[in-house]
Amino acid sequence: MDTLTSPRHLRLHTSDNVVVAVDAFQAGQHVEDVTVRDRVPRGHKLASKPIALGEPVRKFGQIIGSASKPIAPGEWVHEHNLDFSSFARQPDSSHETHAGGILPVEQQATFQGFRRANGRAGTRNYIGVLTSVNCSASVARFIAEAVQRSGLLDDYPMIDGIIPLVHGGGCALDVKGEGYEVLKRTQWGYATNPNIAAVLMVGLGCEGFQIGRWKEAYNIVESDTFRSLTIQEVGGTRKTMEAGIAAVRDMLPTAANVKRETIPASELMLALQCGGSDGYSGITANPALGAAVDLLVKQGGTAILSETPEIYGAEHLLIERASNPEAVTRLQSIIAWWEDYTARNRMEMNNNPSPGNKAGGLTTILEKSLGAVAKSGTTPLEAVYGYAEPVTARGLVFMDTPGYDPVSATGQVAGGANILCFTTGRGSAYGCKPTPSIKLATNTPMYTQMIEDMDINCGDVLDGVSIEDKGREIFEQVLRVASGERSKSELLGYGDAEFVPWQIGATM
Repeated sequence: MDTLTSPRHLRLHTSDNVVVAVDAFQAGQHVEDVTVRDRVPRGHKLASKPIALGEPVRKFGQIIGSASKPIAPGEWVHEHNLDFSSFARQPDSSHETHAGGILPVEQQATFQGFRRANGRAGTRNYIGVLTSVNCSASVARFIAEAVQRSGLLDDYPMIDGIIPLVHGGGCALDVKGEGYEVLKRTQWGYATNPNIAAVLMVGLGCEGFQIGRWKEAYNIVESDTFRSLTIQEVGGTRKTMEAGIAAVRDMLPTAANVKRETIPASELMLALQCGGSDGYSGITANPALGAAVDLLVKQGGTAILSETPEIYGAEHLLIERASNPEAVTRLQSIIAWWEDYTARNRMEMNNNPSPGNKAGGLTTILEKSLGAVAKSGTTPLEAVYGYAEPVTARGLVFMDTPGYDPVSATGQVAGGANILCFTTGRGSAYGCKPTPSIKLATNTPMYTQMIEDMDINCGDVLDGVSIEDKGREIFEQVLRVASGERSKSELLGYGDAEFVPWQIGATM
């Protein structure tokens, strides 16, 4: 039968009552033994059997919602006839993870990275200009821009650049509250990320987030890799710029006194992100990234899954894989916190799918979450962390973050991530500093359309490339980028505006 009458489609599980359109379906075409009734865009769902009002709709072998009206075979299934519905999500105690053990050291992959004095390993070598408050953001940018323009860095080829890490908070907040603690952890996490060699901290002076209090909390002392200034104490904008440039100049020799050396892949900490997801995300790029995660964990490395609102409804799949009861308890408490948090703010967890997600074929948060969890591979869940908490466990871990990509990734980098993989179906334009971001396209048309932004095309999985082979391709790209090869977002200059700490609580 030719493709005019039998377009390409995918049945993802034998129990599913929908199939996915690889190519757009037209009315009158035949899919399996069903006649298509409506035009179905690529990446969207078609009912393959009758679905009664209120009956669960299944994809990936899991419930993604319930029919809001009777759905006939051959009908397009989307938000006009599919609703989010809460249901008891019980972990399957018979589920088996694929731990597989860690490879012997002599068999482990390696990369060329920077060995830090504290023993940690970096993939980049940046100077960071942190800010305690938004009131010092412009001065921090002025300092970073002046250093770049001056040619000062030309004498230090081992320095990747200087980053103004500015944000919108730091004052008019409860200094005893959760929001303050989150900002404190995030600032410390960036200051100590192994991809940053030295830090200049710039404040205003009268802000709620006091640099002195922050330094005391972490026993930070002024050194040849850390300096701090406040605009009010130094004497205004121009004098602070001059003092800041001088401080950077003084720190450069120490920051540049490094070279890349062979480091085992076990010291990679990979942040997992997805944004601008579509109906292919859970079929191509996300499971392929999951296969790469399995390879990394086999080397003894670490992968950080995050974006709590985007695993909602699929958390039972992570609980099934938890290696210890502490991870289960903490993940369950985080889910409960989010349910309460969204209710207090008059939101719903199902509000998460964006207009772009829906245009790409995702209808409910349950459907989106099932695809998002695929990024984590098949290995056990070893630990669960709060936002920006230091990640110390090896293997797969989970960090509580919002689903908003720059906020989520900021928490992961603060936790210690030294490299990042980002899957996208609609075409995200995200990039990160100090942690390089590798972009994975879920489909070939978008990859071709945005080829200057995308590092790897996972759309060829739909053409027969195996998930395992694509996972190996991603893993090898991770090693190359960790060794200094520039990702597409780095070549485009992304990363100076993507430091976005999570702001929790009222701004007074």
